[in-house]
Amino acid sequence: MAGGNERSMKALKEVWKRAENSLCADCGKPDPDWASSTLGVFICLSCSGIHRNIPSISKVKSLKMDYWDDAQVQFLAKHGNAVTKAMYEAYIPIYYYQPTYNDCQVLREQWIRAKYERKEFTEPGKQLPYSDGVKEGILWKRGRDNGQFLPRKFLLSEREGCLKYFTKQDAKEPKINVKIDVINATFQPEKIGNPNGLQITYLKDNKTRNIFVYHESGKEVVDWFNAIRSVQFHYLKVAFPIASDNEIKNRLTRNFLKEGYMEKTGPKQREAFKKRWFTLDHRRLMYFKDPLDAFAKGEVFVGSGENGYSVQKGLPSGTQGNFSWHYGITIVTPDREYLFTCETETDQLEWIRAFTSVINQAMTPQEYAIEAYFKFKS
Repeated sequence: MAGGNERSMKALKEVWKRAENSLCADCGKPDPDWASSTLGVFICLSCSGIHRNIPSISKVKSLKMDYWDDAQVQFLAKHGNAVTKAMYEAYIPIYYYQPTYNDCQVLREQWIRAKYERKEFTEPGKQLPYSDGVKEGILWKRGRDNGQFLPRKFLLSEREGCLKYFTKQDAKEPKINVKIDVINATFQPEKIGNPNGLQITYLKDNKTRNIFVYHESGKEVVDWFNAIRSVQFHYLKVAFPIASDNEIKNRLTRNFLKEGYMEKTGPKQREAFKKRWFTLDHRRLMYFKDPLDAFAKGEVFVGSGENGYSVQKGLPSGTQGNFSWHYGITIVTPDREYLFTCETETDQLEWIRAFTSVINQAMTPQEYAIEAYFKFKS
């Protein structure tokens, strides 16, 4: 018996160390140490918890702590991540967002359920709830002024190329009607205080407007998210017919590069530093009094290094404004310097890395136009 167990463990380790099984099959996290004995995939601890919630589909075991018999090891050897992914991920729409281990729970859970439970990607041309080009339903929306979440009817239309929402179900005119190409959507469960919280942003008069919504159903809110991406993808395919599918995919919804509190001072650099919530959305650095504000109090354009933009650690010598945080950052632009302070050195270094990643990228023609607008506004 001991010899059989030793033989099984040796065979298990051989399968486990295959290159295809070196990343979690669901989120891509390195060095997964769990596996599904019924699906044949190697997964990380976090994804194993999601699998455990669908026991009719997946039975999970630790590769280090649990016993694997010969039949289970042979099943893993026959399948593994490559074979199983080829089966369950055969026909993923290019616009569908495939989450990583850095993404929130609701995105990862619905991705796993879509693959193995609902089998959404196993057949070509399968009708999916986010692929119709139109979606209508109720989302709970946070009020701009009172902060209360109330049910609102939303309508997404590929034919009209827009997203609308209505304050009443029987309303004939929408409260907003936003073109799909200026919309971004990103999950913000911690900020919104709901595990299914979704932040929808759009440009209005070249200013960013935030809408915060959620749905009780994780599946429904992720379907809305992917429906927005689907409509955007098909809209951009028409608008940019020579662009490749991957180029268009990269222009769909995006996560913010960095968010968090910093202190800032005014243009004279003698005013007291004030604590603000900052969001870096590629080249737009926006600051808010409260993370859930509908509109930013101000925005800073972060251009490229070749156009005179840079980020420096610390504040200029002789900075006069009073500040309570002591880890400074200076953003240098062709027109002025922006001064910020962070609470910790870790925050400071993370912000500097985020700014540097933007500054090191060449600007697109569209970004030159945005820069011109910021200069005109100032």
